[in-house]
Formats: sequence, C-alpha cells, structure tokens
Amino acid sequence: MEIVTSSPEETQELGKKIAVLLRPGDVITLTGDLGAGKTCFTQGLGQGLKIKRNITSPTFNLIKEYQGTYPLYHFDLYRIEEEEMAELGYEDYFYGEGITIVEWPQKAGSLLPRERLEIEISKGEDNQRIFHFLAFGKRGQEILKAVERSVNIRN
Repeated sequence: MEIVTSSPEETQELGKKIAVLLRPGDVITLTGDLGAGKTCFTQGLGQGLKIKRNITSPTFNLIKEYQGTYPLYHFDLYRIEEEEMAELGYEDYFYGEGITIVEWPQKAGSLLPRERLEIEISKGEDNQRIFHFLAFGKRGQEILKAVERSVNIRN
C-alpha cells in the first residue's frame, strides 16, 4: 500500500490517523533517508496519542519515552549495531505496555518482533513524502487493514 502526503502537516495528520488504530504492544518501524520525515510522522503519531511533550529525534539518546493515551517508545538505532541492542533492554519496549516506533530498524536485524508494521518513507517532488506499508504477522496485517479503511485507500 502507498500513501502520498504533500506537506509536513499532512505527514503529521497521517501519523494522527494511524495512532488511533494502535494498541499497547504494537511496533512500527520507519525506514528512509535522513530528512525523509520519520520524526515528522512520529510527531503526528504522538499528537494522536495525546502526548503533550514535543517529540524530537532520539538520535543521540537512542530511546525517548513519552506518556499519552499509551506510552510511546521512540527508538533511533542509527548509531548502534544489533549486538548492542541487548544493552538497551529492547524486549521491555518491543513487548511492553506501550507503542514502539523504531527508526533505522535494519540495525536491530533479527531482534525485531515478528508482529509489526513497516513503513518506508521516501521523498517525492517538492514536500511530498511517499509512504510504503508492509505488514508482518497477524497484528501487522490488522493494523494495515485498519489503515486502509481509515484513509480510504485500496491496495
């Protein structure tokens, strides 16, 4: 499935729409070049989860936690390798009581949960962002179908 947004505001609005479809234990991975819109999308997700704090990229912190309707765990794995993941206590986040967003998920390798929704973001013309969705596992499929219904998109 593909969705195109034309501005940062539309990218955040997409995040808000998806946020209301999520429940504790859900994992979303975000891939895309630097500046593709991963953090912008996550800001919208946070708005949808009623998070009051400003969401910023956790590049130098690796993980940022936010409280809203559900806890939001925002990972940025750009600067680490798979073998360093254990030091982060990733299982507590991936299988915990909140929603987990993982930027640069390829760094987690085989440690990513089987049940997840992958979103690849690429730049289009002007301010366009192109979102490609790929579901893994039963829960990933459920989220993807809910996204299709909520944004009136058909595969």
